[in-house]
Amino acid sequence: MDDAVLEISGLSVDYGLGEGAVRAVSDVTLSLRRGEVLGLAGESGSGKSTLAYGLTRLLPPPGVVASGKVLYHPGDGTGAVDVLALSPAGLRKFRWGQTAIVFQAAMNALNPVDKIAKQLTDVIHTHRPNLGRTERIERARELLGLVGIPADRLDSYPHQLSGGMRQRVMIGMALALEPRIVIMDEPTTALDVVMQRQILAVFSRLRRTLDFSVVFITHDLSLLVEFADRIAIMYGGRIVEEAPAAQIYRAPLHPYSDGLLHSFPALRGPRRELTGIPGSPPDPRSLPSGCAFHPRCPKAFDPCDSQIPLLGAPASAAGERRSVACWLHPVSGTVAGAGPTEPVETNTVV
Repeated sequence: MDDAVLEISGLSVDYGLGEGAVRAVSDVTLSLRRGEVLGLAGESGSGKSTLAYGLTRLLPPPGVVASGKVLYHPGDGTGAVDVLALSPAGLRKFRWGQTAIVFQAAMNALNPVDKIAKQLTDVIHTHRPNLGRTERIERARELLGLVGIPADRLDSYPHQLSGGMRQRVMIGMALALEPRIVIMDEPTTALDVVMQRQILAVFSRLRRTLDFSVVFITHDLSLLVEFADRIAIMYGGRIVEEAPAAQIYRAPLHPYSDGLLHSFPALRGPRRELTGIPGSPPDPRSLPSGCAFHPRCPKAFDPCDSQIPLLGAPASAAGERRSVACWLHPVSGTVAGAGPTEPVETNTVV
């Protein structure tokens, strides 16, 4: 794709090696376009963060990328970069310089014994060693200004800041080197709803100003409906639906997507009963046969418990830029009677 900055193809991530390995992410294919916000939604344990850490090679042991490809397009005419094949030096330049992450727990991500000034300037000095101390301090002041924090807070320790300010410091740190991709791993989970909106407003303004692309990871689909351009829904380590945010909100195709949407109250219109989703997400060590969602699905029928549905463009949504993996919306080319674990083909729409 001409406007893609990141392409993920067939990415699978395991924890452990050999027969005892547990597959946490299975055969994920996605793309991120320039200036786009791609939302990644799903319950805890669905594989969202593992996918993000896998594509940036930040998986903690014993996590390993089992298969797949991650291509980064720098947009400077030099051609695509295979992230999974980068040398340690190349990977160091890619991280933070081209792709940055805003981690979920800002208090844990910031060093409690160092002042904010040192933590911001250390990032700048590591990647741009030619800058002098005065220039680094000035850049740190600019970064705090970008996220709406007074410059005198450079002399504060993390515990002297509120939760929202710490999260904004992390956003500023992520933007220190003006990356083209920013991955946000549930950055508003520990904040109240008022602070959530403030953080998202700041980030939306920065994205428009600096023109970077975003992968926004959260379990709160209501946030993504407002903030994201496209949404990919994950369950059991797989993408089960992907579509523009408006289509997901108005007409979700997968029962799991529909369940997530009915798990939060509507912002407008008449009151409605919150139904939620019965049961719990599956244990990745013993996933159900067939569609992993079928034990919790109110619409499950014969093929669901024995055959894995393909992710692709459903015939019922002809002409729309969306994909779904559900037997209620079969993909063209699906062969009846396919084995329980072997998909016939992949028609992923990205």
